[in-house]
Amino acid sequence: MAPTPSAPTSAMRGVGPTLPAPAKAAATRVRSAWWLARSRGRLDADGLRILFYHRVSDDEDALAVAPRRFREQMELVAAAGYDVIDLCQAAGLLAAGHSLQRTIALNFDDGYRDVAENALPVLEKLGFPATVFIATGVTDGTASFAWYRRQPPLLTWEEIVELERSGSLRFGAHSITHPNLLALEAESAKREIAGSKLALEAKLGREVEAFCYPAGLFSDRDRGFVADAGFRLAVSCEPGVNRPGADPLTLRRRQIDARDSLLDFRAKLGGGHDSPLPLRGVYRRMRYGERKPKASPRALPRTSLR
Repeated sequence: MAPTPSAPTSAMRGVGPTLPAPAKAAATRVRSAWWLARSRGRLDADGLRILFYHRVSDDEDALAVAPRRFREQMELVAAAGYDVIDLCQAAGLLAAGHSLQRTIALNFDDGYRDVAENALPVLEKLGFPATVFIATGVTDGTASFAWYRRQPPLLTWEEIVELERSGSLRFGAHSITHPNLLALEAESAKREIAGSKLALEAKLGREVEAFCYPAGLFSDRDRGFVADAGFRLAVSCEPGVNRPGADPLTLRRRQIDARDSLLDFRAKLGGGHDSPLPLRGVYRRMRYGERKPKASPRALPRTSLR
C-alpha cells in the first residue's frame, strides 16, 4: 500500500504538510491562470528562484511528484535556457553582489530514496545539480516523520556518502528530528540545529554549509542559532525571488507540488507564485504559532560564502 500522510501528533505540531492538497491545488490553478493572462506566459528571469521537492514517486502521497511529471518539468527548465546551479554557489554569487538572471537552484527535503531512484537519472542526464536536506535522526532511525503512517524508504547513510562522493547530489542539514522549531525551548532548538550539522559533517567528512528550516518554520531566535552553528546559508519555505542583498539565512523557495500542472510549474518558475497565497500567514499563525521574523541586522559578510 502506498504511504499516505497522516495528521502530525500534538507533540510534533508543524512538521508535516500544511494546506489540504485539493485546496492548495485549486488556489494554485487560479493564480497560474491569472499569471498566464497578465504575462502572456513570459517568464520573469530576474534573480535566483529556488525550487524544492520532497519525493519523486508514483505513490499516492501529497509530497510525491510523479517521475514522468518531474522529467517534463526539468526538460521545460532546460528548454527555457535556465542555468541550474548548486545552491551554495548561488548563495555565494548573491552575497558577492551578482545579479543572477535566468538561474535556479533545486532542493529536495527529507532524503527519500526515490529521489536517487527517480529524480537523479533525470538530473544527471541534464547536468543539473541539486541539494538534499537530511534530518539526521530520521536517517539514523532514532526518529521518524510523524505525518506518515508508513514512512517511505529513506536514503541510508552509506547511500548518502556514496552519492556525495560521486558528486551526484550535495547534502545539507534539516535538523535532527524535523520538529516545529517554534514549539521548542531555546536549548532544544539550538541542539536540533547545531546537532544536525555536527552529525552530517561526521558522516560526510566536510563542512556542511546549508541548513533547511523544518516546514519553513523559524523565528529570529532560530535564525540566530543557525548563524551561531556556523551555517553560511539557510532556506525557508517563503516564496519569492532572491536578489543581491538577500539575507543568506532566510533564502526564499517555492515548493513544487504533486498536483501541479505544467502551467503551474511554468508559473512558479517564471514568477507567477512569488507571493504567498492569501491568508497563508493567518493559517500558519493559527496552526503553528508562526510570526514573520524581523529583518535581521546579522547579515553575513560577502566573503563568507564560497
